[in-house]
Amino acid sequence: MKYGMNIRPDGALDFLSLGALVHRLDPGIVPFRKASECRIHVSGGEFNVAANLSDCFGMRTGVASAMVEYPIGDLIAERVRAMGVTPFYKRFKHNGVNGPNMATVFSDRGQGVRAPVVFYNRSNEAAAQLAPGDFDWKAIFAGGVRWFHSGGIFAALSETTGETIIEGMKAARAAGAVISFDLNYRAKLWNLWGGAEKAQSIVRRIVENVDVLVGNEEDLQMGLGIPGPEVAAASKLDPSAFFGMIGRVTQKFPRIKVVATTLREVRSTNRHVWGAVAWVDGKTFVSPTCEVDVYDRVGGGDGFAAGFFYGLLAGEPEEEALKLGWAHGALVATFPGDTTMSTVDQVRAFAKGGSARIQR
Repeated sequence: MKYGMNIRPDGALDFLSLGALVHRLDPGIVPFRKASECRIHVSGGEFNVAANLSDCFGMRTGVASAMVEYPIGDLIAERVRAMGVTPFYKRFKHNGVNGPNMATVFSDRGQGVRAPVVFYNRSNEAAAQLAPGDFDWKAIFAGGVRWFHSGGIFAALSETTGETIIEGMKAARAAGAVISFDLNYRAKLWNLWGGAEKAQSIVRRIVENVDVLVGNEEDLQMGLGIPGPEVAAASKLDPSAFFGMIGRVTQKFPRIKVVATTLREVRSTNRHVWGAVAWVDGKTFVSPTCEVDVYDRVGGGDGFAAGFFYGLLAGEPEEEALKLGWAHGALVATFPGDTTMSTVDQVRAFAKGGSARIQR
């Protein structure tokens, strides 16, 4: 047993995520009201972690999700394959008019004092229609899965998606997998059908099954209803408020052995100070901090989760696992799109204090 958990040493998959696949339209620094062209990035908070673990860290990963049989679905499925992620799809037919659809996220990059703007079109989204019974979990877990992951964005899509997460987590528990959840509280999504009260009633039931929790103080308060810290943090990089809430979290959810989050101080859209913290089986760890020249901030948190999970799956010391997550999250912010373009050697070099000097 390490980190207070039993991580199985092998399996057909190192990591399996459950969540929605989306495509993000990105006009760069141009606001959408003035845009004339966009790049398309395939994304999804849960998928991003699986893609990062596969492409950067060389792990065997999969994603369970909805897939619509039309050209946008084909585009997304191609990118899933390109990232080396094994798909397990519940397939839907498109009616040629109004769906079901693969969700669209619209997100410009902002610039300087102008913040990025994000909005959605998740109308008639196929992933929101996923329900218990849609996946053959027994077959998916038959070859062994070491780690199962989902997140709060998928939980927020409909009344059935949270139940699907719980079903998947129970199957994962029976199969001996470690279970993680990224709270990723999104008020815009929850406000459509119940708000914070509904969110907490569902997310609490999910987190009862969780070993590893990712989320900051706001996520813990809004997603779980955990009271805020008694002492305010001195800055966005001060971990005291986060650590001050851990006792309340673990008292309420005693299965949890690991809680981690990123720390980010935004000085401008293009310049962030970046750090990370983790509580692992009663011990606290704080990463170094660095200034990041941000190219595209979307996906940085998923980049952190992937690097941190990799460190735990690889049996690294807790402090090193945290540094790997911190380093990978920082690097992801320097690439276009939501998923990694880094290599594990670059991540390890940066985690050890590497610089931006040219590599010859």
